[in-house]
Amino acid sequence: MEIEELRKSMKDILSDSRYRHSVGVEDVCCDLALIHGEDVLKASIAGILHDCAKYLTSEEQIAECERYRINISDIERKLPQMLLHAKLGVVYAKERYGIMDENILNAIEYHTTGRPAMSKLEKIVYIADYIEPNRRMIPNIDYCREIAYQDLDKAIKIITKQILEYLFNKDNMIDPLTKETYDYYVNM
Repeated sequence: MEIEELRKSMKDILSDSRYRHSVGVEDVCCDLALIHGEDVLKASIAGILHDCAKYLTSEEQIAECERYRINISDIERKLPQMLLHAKLGVVYAKERYGIMDENILNAIEYHTTGRPAMSKLEKIVYIADYIEPNRRMIPNIDYCREIAYQDLDKAIKIITKQILEYLFNKDNMIDPLTKETYDYYVNM
């Protein structure tokens, strides 16, 4: 599927605000790919598709994951809107959009939690999802944006630390993979 077709499909299924976010992530992915020497087309595809399953309700995401036999952890079951859309997005990217590139699929799957030892493309999508220009103001967002264009690993440390602090301060549950991501990048 061509990138324009993917954009049109996302425009058709996502809310206006979610579509703007997805286009913003795609744009930042392309910028970061150019600067950091990653394939721009793959970055564009991963960016526009990263939330391709986010339009579903929590109940629908759980049902779809069960239908596709996707393992659901306890925390994913409690926070499906935050976490399950990424896993389900991988299945949709394959089945609905014909994406078979493992690097793109991994970038979609780990754009919310991150993971230790991410590929460059995975890092780019994880970061772009956080810093895209349509995001509401997040503390230190301008600094995060500045660092992302200089050093992907440093940006991951800063962003993941902010995510963990936010979740902790809101007394929200934290996916263990997010903590593992932070620990890995702090200790590398």
